[in-house]
Amino acid sequence: MAPAGYGKRSAPAQNPRRKGDFSHLPAREAAIATYIDRLPEGAAIDVKTLAKELAAYGQQAVRTALNALTRAGHLFRRRETVGEGRTQWVFRTYFSRTARDESWWRRFLRGDVPAEAEPTPTEEAPPPAYRILAAVGGTDPRMALSATECAQLTPLAEEWLARGATESELVRALTTGLPPEVHSPGALARTRLKSKLPPQRVQAPPPPTHLTECEGCGAPARALPGGRCRACRDDGPNEGWLGEEFDEEFHRQVAAVRAGISTFIPRRR
Repeated sequence: MAPAGYGKRSAPAQNPRRKGDFSHLPAREAAIATYIDRLPEGAAIDVKTLAKELAAYGQQAVRTALNALTRAGHLFRRRETVGEGRTQWVFRTYFSRTARDESWWRRFLRGDVPAEAEPTPTEEAPPPAYRILAAVGGTDPRMALSATECAQLTPLAEEWLARGATESELVRALTTGLPPEVHSPGALARTRLKSKLPPQRVQAPPPPTHLTECEGCGAPARALPGGRCRACRDDGPNEGWLGEEFDEEFHRQVAAVRAGISTFIPRRR
């Protein structure tokens, strides 16, 4: 526990605890947020204490994770005086299981937040595009997005996925070639999602229809009744038959085509 007056302070009007409260966060941030969420009021949640209690993470990793939780709307640090009439200033840390946007925290500072719990929304898993955006900060902390920014950018990310982009391609587009310092990850992400949007997928043309061959002469055709062309079928007189001379020429033409020789087929007289 932290000294009296310090330590964890829970924000009001949080939704009841449930499975998946921090599933939109990267694994490290989700683990640290889950741990803080289960600590009692007044528990020490400074970097050194958390790094000591969570042996898997060092102080730098914990500090980075806490900053990411602040941007995601789960942590809020407020500078306050130690007490009335005192000149010493300290930072109070408020924790909210329910992610809050900047406007909510501003209302909180003014005391314009109801003390009773807000209605619990229908439990739904975050869309895949939202999960990808929420995890971008795990790849590069400079691009850690808040819950509000993830929700606002989800339609753009969904368009990427609809056009066939993979998760790694989407993350790479948001984290490659970043400037040394990113002042507004949300604005930069929006610009990149729009400017680097992949083209619509073009459907490949259908394969050519398979051509069959006459069993008698080998002439190509799309459909042959009984497997033989009209000239080779022995089904009685044929009004369309052009005579033996044409049949012989036709078979020569077929043989020439097969041999790769370019020639012409005489016009029907």
